[in-house]
Amino acid sequence: MTDLAALRARFTEVIDDETALRAATGDAHRRALDKVVEVIDDHARRFIAAAPFAFIASAGPDGTIDVSPKGDPAGFVRVLDERTLAIPDRPGNRRYDTWRNLFANPAVGVIFVVPGVDWTLRVSGKAILVRDPALRADLAERGRLPDQVLVVAVERVLAHCPKCMIRSGLWKPAAWPDTAEVPSLAETLVAHARIGDPVEVVAASLEEGNRERLY
Repeated sequence: MTDLAALRARFTEVIDDETALRAATGDAHRRALDKVVEVIDDHARRFIAAAPFAFIASAGPDGTIDVSPKGDPAGFVRVLDERTLAIPDRPGNRRYDTWRNLFANPAVGVIFVVPGVDWTLRVSGKAILVRDPALRADLAERGRLPDQVLVVAVERVLAHCPKCMIRSGLWKPAAWPDTAEVPSLAETLVAHARIGDPVEVVAASLEEGNRERLY
């Protein structure tokens, strides 16, 4: 467990509440406060239809936060109606961090990303996990049905400004960092999971899984 007292002791100016935060940074612009809507309108629907990637945030019963990436062809997240989203679950490592979290706490947050677009769409609400055959069939990809579907009852929708994308140079190859020193997934798994197999063996297994068990 994190020792917050020890963490706080390392710093000289810790902000404890919103009053202190606003005193340091000022109030939000009225436009930022008013941009929240409660439904998937046409603007949000079109953004989601173009998004091939999303992040899902959830919280476990002990408060542990998880953020899980999801990706598929653009439009893989289905808008069932203005208050309901369906997100297919493709084959993975079966940790099911998100699913186990929502059994205790149904609150989720989703950020949608469209390559080349410098703003993102944020959606939050409550979610359930379903296996309805018709819905799974509707969300099939390459002839394979998702194992289950995350269905989100939408409560809040807001557009997130582009400053973070602009600062990161995310869509500008000239701004991308040198990745020579970035470890491979196989190297990281061998170290973190204390796997006894050589890195080359783990890398080959990962590649086979990506090739043969993507759907």
